[in-house]
Amino acid sequence: MSGMIEPGRIPTALVLGAHSAAGAGVVGALIEAGSPVLAIGEPGEYMDALVSCYGEDDHLTLLTRESLIDEAGAREIASEVRARGLTLHAVFAHLFAPSFSGRLLEKSSEKLGERFGSDVLSHLAAARHLLPLLQDEHATTHYVMIGGPATECGWAGHGHASIGSAALHMLAKVLHEEAAQLGVRVQLLAVEHPLSTPKNRMHACAGWPDAMSVGRKAVELLRPSKPGPVRAIVRFDAAWTPPPLRTLFDPLPQVPVLPDA
Repeated sequence: MSGMIEPGRIPTALVLGAHSAAGAGVVGALIEAGSPVLAIGEPGEYMDALVSCYGEDDHLTLLTRESLIDEAGAREIASEVRARGLTLHAVFAHLFAPSFSGRLLEKSSEKLGERFGSDVLSHLAAARHLLPLLQDEHATTHYVMIGGPATECGWAGHGHASIGSAALHMLAKVLHEEAAQLGVRVQLLAVEHPLSTPKNRMHACAGWPDAMSVGRKAVELLRPSKPGPVRAIVRFDAAWTPPPLRTLFDPLPQVPVLPDA
């Protein structure tokens, strides 16, 4: 399995959670790489920004859905892909609920259950219904989850998110092993810092990455891997990722180098 797309045959990448900064960054990076994209997310500013930036691009199809993904929702998405006659080469999933603060001991156990439902069970539901759509006997296909930090040490005041993030890491490791039998490479891109966005840029720390940096790193996981074991967890902690010199599907034009005067 080469992991590369055959010339003249460019399947689609599916992005779940395109309404988030990271999800929108993945959409932008995929379009930059020349991949058709079906992006699904809740209505909001990032979906509006995708329309503003790429609304005229034939590579992008946007679908809005209001609710978190559960078994029924994941089944509907898989049916939508089949109904459109799409062949998928990759799925990117950034699924989460809005964060809330508070000590673990001061919240009911139901709050942790809600966090697991949004941050872990939704990923499992999506994977169960979408992994079968990625099976391709001619190429390696990819399922990339995007998760957050605070799995080694608890995030003070946000312990629910820390526990959910740690569980997502283990889910990624298990799915990585099980999906290998289908010829699908499952990986989790663990973003170690909050993202720098237009809203928080005035007080963002210097090491916070922007959405396109995360998106480019996620898309980079689609390239053929180097010899050796493929990691289930890939940590992203760089503040900036340069644009690619070559896309996944066609070369980018190179800037001419002027001779010395």
